[in-house]
Amino acid sequence: MHPSKVLPVIPLRNAVLFPGVSFPIAAGRPGTLHAIETAMKSPEQLVFAVTQRQDLEAVTPELLHTVGTIATIGPIQRGVGGARLLLQGKARGIAMRIEEKEGRLEAVVVEAEEMAPLDSTDAAFVALLKELRERSAELAKKLGLPDEAVGNVLTDADDPGRLADLVAGYIDIPTAERQLLLETLPVEDRVRRTLVHVQRQIDVLDAQEEIKSKVQEELGDRQREMFLRQQLKAIQKELGEGEDDGDDLKALKEKLDALVLTEEVRKEIDREWKKLQRLSRESMEAQVVRNYLELVAELPWSARSEEHLDVVEAQRILDEDHYALKDVKDRILEFLAVRQLLGRKKAEPAAAPSADGAPADAPSAGGAPAPAPAGEKQPNRGRILLFAGPPGVGKTSIAKSIARALGRKYVRISLGGARDEADIRGHRRTYVGAMPGRILQGMRQAGTKNPVFLLDEVDKLGVSFQGDPASALLEVLDPAQNDSFTDHYLNVPFDLSEVLFVATANFVQSIPGPLLDRLEVIEFSGYTEREKTLIARNYLLPRQLAENGLGTDQLEVTDAALAEIISSYTREAGVRQLERELGKLGRKVARRIAAGEIEKAAVDAADVSPILGRKKIQPEKIVHEDQVGVATGMYYTPAGGDIMFIEAALMRGKGEVLLTGQLGDVMKESARAAWTFARSHAALLGIDETSFERDLHIHVPAGAIPKDGPSAGVAMASALVSALSKRPCRRDVAMTGEVTLSGRVLPIGGVKEKLLGAVRAGIRTVVLPKENVPDLEDLPQDVRDGLEIVPVQDLSEALAVSLRGRVSGGQLMFAEEPAGTGTGAPPTH
Repeated sequence: MHPSKVLPVIPLRNAVLFPGVSFPIAAGRPGTLHAIETAMKSPEQLVFAVTQRQDLEAVTPELLHTVGTIATIGPIQRGVGGARLLLQGKARGIAMRIEEKEGRLEAVVVEAEEMAPLDSTDAAFVALLKELRERSAELAKKLGLPDEAVGNVLTDADDPGRLADLVAGYIDIPTAERQLLLETLPVEDRVRRTLVHVQRQIDVLDAQEEIKSKVQEELGDRQREMFLRQQLKAIQKELGEGEDDGDDLKALKEKLDALVLTEEVRKEIDREWKKLQRLSRESMEAQVVRNYLELVAELPWSARSEEHLDVVEAQRILDEDHYALKDVKDRILEFLAVRQLLGRKKAEPAAAPSADGAPADAPSAGGAPAPAPAGEKQPNRGRILLFAGPPGVGKTSIAKSIARALGRKYVRISLGGARDEADIRGHRRTYVGAMPGRILQGMRQAGTKNPVFLLDEVDKLGVSFQGDPASALLEVLDPAQNDSFTDHYLNVPFDLSEVLFVATANFVQSIPGPLLDRLEVIEFSGYTEREKTLIARNYLLPRQLAENGLGTDQLEVTDAALAEIISSYTREAGVRQLERELGKLGRKVARRIAAGEIEKAAVDAADVSPILGRKKIQPEKIVHEDQVGVATGMYYTPAGGDIMFIEAALMRGKGEVLLTGQLGDVMKESARAAWTFARSHAALLGIDETSFERDLHIHVPAGAIPKDGPSAGVAMASALVSALSKRPCRRDVAMTGEVTLSGRVLPIGGVKEKLLGAVRAGIRTVVLPKENVPDLEDLPQDVRDGLEIVPVQDLSEALAVSLRGRVSGGQLMFAEEPAGTGTGAPPTH
């Protein structure tokens, strides 16, 4: 073991000195300069060069690595505020102790002993050294170092450890990796690690060279292409073959001249055409201008579709394509009737001459009709409709039928997920790859200025840093503004006033208020089971028979089978899943017919399960008996309505209310309002005051489904009063309505869907807020005839219907078999 030495310390920042390597440094810190002065006074002029763990100005012993290099100080150049000197690495050193002394760092250093390989003549070790020399020479060559000088240095380094240190000292690797090599005492490991770093440097240089070569090649190809195009242009000119492009421009000019444009638009188009004439045909700007002018030429500035103004024929087409949807069909036929009457009015003879002898509606001197008075709507102004409803009820498909009934072109764009204003308004032509917005692209696709334009999924527009597309739609969908819609790409006004815009949405609440204010909302409600059966019979089943190669005589499906598929295999407001199930049924039968097992099939309700598999839907059904604390409520989702059970139970406690079932804040407030009503009317309701000293637990299954909304207030109050008064709730009564602290019952939404769900579950009596009675007109007559509707205004009326039993001595009566205060038909007002 080597004796220890006390040496001044020179801390190195972001650098590592290896034995056998010369390393220039710039010293400026007082401690470092003091250490250098101390070393210069010693005979050997030795220092301990060690790397800092962090790049900090102030150095402490804890900030330094333990392993460093014992070095001698070479030539030194002093300057103002510091010195430059050359350090020559001698050997590895391990600091046993580092401490501060007289304003400098001093270390007790022991020279580290390297661990040589057991057999330096081993073939693997010899091959490793040879590979390191060859790869190091290759790297030096790639770096542009002289081959002779590099060869002499590598040849002189006959010791394996010295060779590894020499190479490691000159390759570009991170400081942490350098320190790790310095601390690697086994020679073979150090050689191997150094070789890995050398090979990595070679790979990096190869990758850089390849990238550089590709860039140079691409630049060369562009220059060569430009030169060849110039030559080709000259050759074509000599041969007279360069006239095709001129013919295309001539045809484009003829199209532009034939357009019926306003003076403002014509001025802009002429300006762009003159710019195109001045530009070189091969320039990028010329292509941009030409694309712009081609767009202008393809837009329908004056072309219109000839409308079908036959109301009877339009109704036939709408009924042929879609069942039900009466409100939508009525609105379209009203629009068509107005157009028909306006057309007749225009065809009437001119009015009587005025005092000056000219007809009242005579053209002006310029030959054009006199403009309409300011603020007067043009009779051909388009309308903006919003079809709102759950998925699968025919919102998108009815728009295509509307276009067919009106004799107009049909264009559809999907706005779901659109988050860029440029999707609507387009990009400005200053951007590379600029394009017109989807509105203008749709108009170019239609080829007429009065198409039926469907904006699908308008409630799913997004917002991002690129703008708000919903705000961009405000101009498009405003009848007072869209006659001069300006796309950023087109940059001149374009008339959209004759377009019949139809938007679709699932949730009206997701549409911004200013945009919704411009739309005429037509609600699409879910289909009843009877309507679904008729749709399946008349529309879906024939389509699936044709798609699966079956004839009408090969597959017969009874109404009972259709009802079974609807109730047990689908849960939706629309009919998409129903059509998928019918398609699955058709494929199963088609397979058996193709295999020769059967020639035709007749499917009844009992045959559905063996063909389609186990039932997918288990809808709620009416309970088997009246129960204390269990009331039947109703709810509505985009998939339709259904019933739900609200359970209430008393237990020992401190008079607290526990609510479970993933209830939202509004439902929790409804429960607390019902609890307060019960406490304030305990005597009237026949509730023992001691019951309020116990805890009440209200649960609404299923627990995994979040629930919210005020319409469960009546049902919660019924369950709560039932549990407190120990009177059972009627199992055949379902109820809905919001309650207040004073017991008033307020109106709610989704009446049609809720009642349809109640009928499907077997409910025959429904408690409904009196203010919701007009909503019953949306129900089919057969459904209304089978229901007993009990309209109520306060909670006491609802409890009189929903609870069984009597209150002795109280004023509120609970009938054993309550007489219905409503009838099958809604009461008249």
